[in-house]
Amino acid sequence: MSKPNLLVLSPPDHYALRNLDAIKDAATIFITNEDAAAREFAPKADIVLFSGMTGKAVNFSEVFAAAGQLKWVHSLSAGVEKILFPAFAQSSVPLTNARGVFKRSLAEFVVLGMLYFTKRVRRLVDNQRASKWDNFSTEFINNKVMGIVGYGEIGRECGLLAKPLGVKIYATRRNPERSANDPVLDKIFPSDQMLTMLGEIDFLIAAAPLTPETHHLISDSAFAALKPSAIVMNVGRGPVIDEAALIRALETNKVAGAALDVFEEEPLPATSPLWAMENVLISPHCTDRTINPDWLDLSMQCFVENFKRFTKGEALENVVDKKAGY
Repeated sequence: MSKPNLLVLSPPDHYALRNLDAIKDAATIFITNEDAAAREFAPKADIVLFSGMTGKAVNFSEVFAAAGQLKWVHSLSAGVEKILFPAFAQSSVPLTNARGVFKRSLAEFVVLGMLYFTKRVRRLVDNQRASKWDNFSTEFINNKVMGIVGYGEIGRECGLLAKPLGVKIYATRRNPERSANDPVLDKIFPSDQMLTMLGEIDFLIAAAPLTPETHHLISDSAFAALKPSAIVMNVGRGPVIDEAALIRALETNKVAGAALDVFEEEPLPATSPLWAMENVLISPHCTDRTINPDWLDLSMQCFVENFKRFTKGEALENVVDKKAGY
C-alpha cells in the first residue's frame, strides 16, 4: 500500500500526538484544529483521526463532505454519537473507536462506588473531620447483585472486577444469546426484560452507549422497579439516565444513592441538586483520566495499532456499527 494521507483533527501541540512518532514514516500526516485548514486537506485524506476530547471541536461533517477519497475514520473517544451524522452513518466508510480502552479505570470506579456506600465512607470522613468516635454498622457486598445495563466492554469489566468480591452479576443486552456462556454472568436478560432485572439487583450499572434507543432509558419506571436500597452508578453516557428522574428518586428515597461519572450537562451546573445530596458521589467525568499510563496515550496507542493493521490490509479492530450507534 502506498503511504496514506492522515488528517488529524487535534491541536497540533497536544502531548498525546507524540504517539504518532511510531507511524511518522508510514503516513503523510497533517494536523490541525482549524476548520478551514481541515477542509483544505480533506480531499487528500485517506484516514481521519478525530480527537473530540482535546481542544475545540472541528466541524467533522464539513470535513467528511470534502473528503472524497476517505477510507477510514477513527475516534479517540469510545462515544461516537457526536460524529455519527446521517451522511457519515449511511456511508461505506468504516468508523473505529476507543472501545474498551478506558474500561478498567471505569470498572474500578464502580467497585469504589459499591464500597463507598456499603462501608458508609461519607460518614467515616465526616466523623474523622469532627474527631468523632462513632461506632456504626456496615454491610457486606458479598452476595449482593450487580445489574448491568449495557453489557459491552465497560459493563463486562465492571462485572469482572466485582465477581471476585462475591457479587452476583446480572446484565441486559439486545442479543442475550451472545453471552449465554459468559463465565462472568450469573444471569442474562433480553433488553425488553430490563425492569424485571432491576427488581432483583442491589447495584445498577449504566454502561450503555448513547443512541436514540438508550436516551433516558433509565427513567421513572426504572427507578420505581429498583429496591429502595439500590445504588445507581453511571459510567457510560450521561443522558442514558434521565437526570431529573434520578433526582426525584433520590429525594423521595426510591433509591438509596448514586455514584456518577457522567451527566446530562457537563460541567454539572452549580445549581444541580446533586451537588448537595449526601447520598451522591460525584466524579467530574474524570474517572477514565488515568496517569501511568496516561489515558490519551492509551487511546492513541489503540489508533496506532489499528493503523498498522490498515497498512497491512488486515481487518480493523473496534469497528463501530454505525447504524446501531456503537
